[in-house]
Amino acid sequence: MRLGVKDKIVKSAVLLFIIFGVACNCSNKQTEKELKPLPFYGEFDVVGSDTTYHPIPKFSMLNQDSVFISDEQFKGKIVIADFFFTACPSICPVISAQMSRLQDLIKKEKLEDQVKLLSHTVDPLHDTPSVLKQYGKKMGADFNTWTLVTADPDYMYWQAQKGYQITAFPSDTAQGGFFHTDKVVLLDQEMKIRGYYDGTSTKSMDQLFIDLHQLIIKK
Repeated sequence: MRLGVKDKIVKSAVLLFIIFGVACNCSNKQTEKELKPLPFYGEFDVVGSDTTYHPIPKFSMLNQDSVFISDEQFKGKIVIADFFFTACPSICPVISAQMSRLQDLIKKEKLEDQVKLLSHTVDPLHDTPSVLKQYGKKMGADFNTWTLVTADPDYMYWQAQKGYQITAFPSDTAQGGFFHTDKVVLLDQEMKIRGYYDGTSTKSMDQLFIDLHQLIIKK
């Protein structure tokens, strides 16, 4: 039986509706999968059936403006943290570029009041505040959102290993003289670790940006 023009229009509309519905359903399923509850990482205590996760240790470090900052200034904020050094010849420029890209996404969604970036140098003897500031400018850092810090070397390595549960130490066999992780760490508003991501991977860093939305306080 031949269809009239009206019947063809109706049939086309129904087909589009079905296709759109399937697409939306797949999209929702993907979103639900991506937005699964974030786990906790790091040190914890177990009392009975309750598990309490600890925040990273308190800290005081010198920022790119030669001003001491502490963990208190980041409480109540979501923090994206990494470890790098300015003379790094390998992965650091890639990680810093990804941090810069995240900064742009944060600003685009007007999340600067809730989300901060924090980069720790693993080469404190070379990376003075002025060196960090120059590097930050080169990477497009907005220092109201992205802070670069330095501290005593032993203290910095202790914070990386004890606090963030990642690797960072001098090494004669590593490129540039330092061995450090490529992981970027997501902290919640209580400075507790909620995720580790490959800082050299756009896909992984995109997932970080998706995940941090679960920590956003709706206003």
